[in-house]
Amino acid sequence: MAERSPGATAGAAGRAPGADRPDTVRNVVLVGHSGAGKTTLVEALLAETGAVQRIGRVEDGTTVCDFDEVEVRQQRSVNLCVAPTVHNGIKINFLDTPGYADFVGDLRAGLRAADAAFFVVSAAEGIDGVTRMLWDECAQVGMPRAVVITKIDHPRANFEEALTNCQDAFGDGVAPLYLPVDGTGLLGLLSQRFFDYGGGRRVEREPSPDQLALIEQYRGDLIEGIIQESEDESLMDRYLSGEEIDTKVLIDDLEKAVARGGFFPVLAAAPGVGAAEILEIVTQGFPSPLEHPLPEVTTVDGKPAKGLTADPDGPLVAEVVKTTSDPYVGRISLVRVFSGTLRPDMTVHVSGHGLAERGHEDHDVDERVGALSAPLGKTQRTIGKCVAGDICAIAKLSRTETGDTLSDKDDPLLMASWTMPEPLLPVAIAARSKADEDKLSQALARLVAEDPTLRLENNAETRQLVLWCMGEAHSDVLLDRLARRHGVEVDRVGLRVPLRETFGGKAQGTGRNVKQTGGHGQYAICHIEVEPLPSGSGLEFVDKIVGGVVPRQFIPSVEKGVRAQMERGVAAGYPVVDIRVTLYDGKAHSVDSSDMAFQIAGQLAMKDAAAKVATPLLEPVDELSVLVADDYVGAVMSDLSSRRGRVLGTEPVGTGRTLVRAEAPELELVRYAIDLRSMAHGTGSFSRAFLRYEPLPSHLADKVAAASA
Repeated sequence: MAERSPGATAGAAGRAPGADRPDTVRNVVLVGHSGAGKTTLVEALLAETGAVQRIGRVEDGTTVCDFDEVEVRQQRSVNLCVAPTVHNGIKINFLDTPGYADFVGDLRAGLRAADAAFFVVSAAEGIDGVTRMLWDECAQVGMPRAVVITKIDHPRANFEEALTNCQDAFGDGVAPLYLPVDGTGLLGLLSQRFFDYGGGRRVEREPSPDQLALIEQYRGDLIEGIIQESEDESLMDRYLSGEEIDTKVLIDDLEKAVARGGFFPVLAAAPGVGAAEILEIVTQGFPSPLEHPLPEVTTVDGKPAKGLTADPDGPLVAEVVKTTSDPYVGRISLVRVFSGTLRPDMTVHVSGHGLAERGHEDHDVDERVGALSAPLGKTQRTIGKCVAGDICAIAKLSRTETGDTLSDKDDPLLMASWTMPEPLLPVAIAARSKADEDKLSQALARLVAEDPTLRLENNAETRQLVLWCMGEAHSDVLLDRLARRHGVEVDRVGLRVPLRETFGGKAQGTGRNVKQTGGHGQYAICHIEVEPLPSGSGLEFVDKIVGGVVPRQFIPSVEKGVRAQMERGVAAGYPVVDIRVTLYDGKAHSVDSSDMAFQIAGQLAMKDAAAKVATPLLEPVDELSVLVADDYVGAVMSDLSSRRGRVLGTEPVGTGRTLVRAEAPELELVRYAIDLRSMAHGTGSFSRAFLRYEPLPSHLADKVAAASA
């Protein structure tokens, strides 16, 4: 820790791109809401170790981690960024994640590639609901964590309040190691020393009497927290009896507790303050890949692969955690190696789970690895190998997508996929020109390969191309990339919800298809009766022909015509459902009757019957499960009622969260992903599944009819 070696400085190889052994690697993900200061903190840590010379945006508007064209314009992170450096002989891969909920795919990728996490909280802004949920998620898998309270020099900064909020949100084991002093120094609670950054460099001093009193106010709770996690059961009794516990013993126990995820130190940071302390937590407190268990690995046929560890000499198991497209280099795969060693020019097997419903295909192919590189933002530095525990980039793996597993071609393996939320915001698009239409398919395929949270739907019924996105910002970024990176202009168009038609009552119809020409003619007459059936019944076709007035071979032809007209609709152009059609009479000709003649007659009979009775529109109704913090249950239920929804019930889920079950029309759910996030301040999530069709209210049906006229 920084208190063990306060004068520690960066190793001379601050820019060294590759590691030789897993025990010399630390993979640390930074998590926090947008604006908390994650990217600024990463740059400060890189500057402290000499990996970069300048912090902040340069002449072209880029930073180390914000170099994507969208990030430059919007000045916010939308991508996972790997920023490696070296400190005291330890290679550290910092994984800077987006703080905006729409880009949860990159956040999940960062969690997957990391062995420990920094939760970054602004001293001026507090904690959002998404950060709280991510803390619980990390707790479930036992990921070691620490908290960094940033912006301690901000005019509105309140470290004590931020600390209290962290302890309330994250629970037991959260305690400060340092206290900020005027945004320019830190008080070490274990060492009882003052680390003064006011002169531009870190100077250790004796604390003043006031500072010593502040140390004593917090030091006891810190020591008790460390002792509670100690493997030495006698330590607490010795401490309570008044014995002064040696600082080295406390630091050793602290490091062990942090590494196994039992204690969560809180640090403080501002520009020029706190970087050394954070780096020491990383190198001495956070675990190496050897100490962090591998995700579940199986053979491609599902049998468990046992005994795998972060052994450079073991079987190769690596995972693509991020895919990007470079206009000059092509596809770039960011890879975390979990076992074995990845080398240039080797042939690997690519195994992929596939997400067919999102436009991702299964992968089961061999590919040759080209050059390996260590990414630092947009800079790629060639390396000779990537050992277990390290992260590298591979260019031009043409069949590889995010989430795929790379393994030995003679012993293919498959890593369990990580949890990825369902995209629930539909955005219908149309190519702006014929030239754009020609390029659109290939450009969308590249976007899908890059982003596992994107689902591509080519809806045959509505004849629309729909991007299912995580939110509005996500859709904006996707369309921006289509235009700027792939040169394809598209327009958003109104989303068409697939409605249905049915019959409002009984009606009879006649289909008369009689055409006599000089040659072979058409002759088919059929009489049908149509009546509505209960929801979900589909089509029931009844044959009541007697006396052979319609020959037996043509009765299926009438049914084909009826079904064809049902698909095309009889009023507003939507498919017809839930009816019984009875064929009870007709006429045929010995020469001019045919299969096609009676199909056409069946279609005409359906149209004739529909003209004699009301044909109400039906709308799809979905079953909803909305998971939300207890504080927002009332608002969610009220909102669902305003969407013509029906709340079926609620049930508690864990602590402080409630599951609301409801039914609601799809027409009212087009923007629900956006509205729920706003209502629940980012703490809500939902799933939906088609349930049934119900009559569309007359005032809405009139609008649809007018639009289709």
